[in-house]
Amino acid sequence: MDASEKVCVIGGTGFIGTVLVRKLLHRGLKVRLLCRNPNLPKSEMVSGGGDSLSIWPHPNIEIIQGDLENHDAVRLCMKGCTYLFHLAGYAKNWASDRSVYERINIQGMRDIFSIARESGIRRTVWTSSIVTLGPTRKNEIGDENMPRITDRYLTEYEKTKSIAEKEALQWAAEGFPVVIVNPTRVYGPGKLTEGNALTRLIDDYDRGKAPVLLNAGVNVGNYVLVEDVAEGHLLAMEKGHLGERYILGGENASLGEFLRTIDKISGKRHFKIPIFRPGALVFAIAQKKRAQWFGIYPRITPGWVRTFLVNWAYSTQKAEKELGYSPTPLWEGLTRTYHWLLDMRKKQEIHGRVFD
Repeated sequence: MDASEKVCVIGGTGFIGTVLVRKLLHRGLKVRLLCRNPNLPKSEMVSGGGDSLSIWPHPNIEIIQGDLENHDAVRLCMKGCTYLFHLAGYAKNWASDRSVYERINIQGMRDIFSIARESGIRRTVWTSSIVTLGPTRKNEIGDENMPRITDRYLTEYEKTKSIAEKEALQWAAEGFPVVIVNPTRVYGPGKLTEGNALTRLIDDYDRGKAPVLLNAGVNVGNYVLVEDVAEGHLLAMEKGHLGERYILGGENASLGEFLRTIDKISGKRHFKIPIFRPGALVFAIAQKKRAQWFGIYPRITPGWVRTFLVNWAYSTQKAEKELGYSPTPLWEGLTRTYHWLLDMRKKQEIHGRVFD
């Protein structure tokens, strides 16, 4: 990619997307964004190695108002672009209308790919998820070639992203120029949306608002810094083999190890209450029922409890070998994130809420 080429980004105002856009701008590239809200905030805090950068507005950003279902806006967004990053998806743990998962995650991908092919996009990077590969067995580390160990899907998000990924691979087999990336559990400085739930967890845990330790914290996940995921997207665009999947992850650690690392970084001993499967599911079911009856968004759902009651240990060797991907150690990433949170709290005290 060079400065003479335009880049289209779908989903560029989300947690990962804003970091990716900042990296594209740092390279001097012209970026065109599809955005539902044309009035982006004048100052969007996006951390990068300890600094903060306001990327809205920017002379190299062009905003096209619209969403995935507005095909005219999508076509306009892609017009004249060489490359496409498609990060948009519905990853929330609940929706009053369950069809939103299929409309955005499956049909949305089909529509974007179709329009990209019509528009002459030379190369696309599509953001999938580690959940499409499925959970791993105890003491097992999975990779891109490992078949799913279960046909059961734990959430609507997992189901629809898995269906979409199978279709994306078929598109690639038929000649569509797409590289697929599978981020693991992403955390780090940036927008504290539901897509950045881990950083919210760190903040709540440090403040004593989230003392619950699900299943005594024994289940393993793979945790990755958002900066690494954004950089992995760029590497996939530049070096990825068409039709291949690349896991963009970091270190494998149990939830207990993850939180104990926060303890060490903060110098605090945080109170933890172990909660096991039955109690967690009862609470989640109650949250889901409340959402269905009263429209109050649930803090957690049964599907997401079940997701955190299994292991998701994965290797990034393929991305490291083929892309030159180099993930940040968990200690370093969490240290950066924790100190960023402390800085944001100070700004909040002075200026009011600044990072919701």
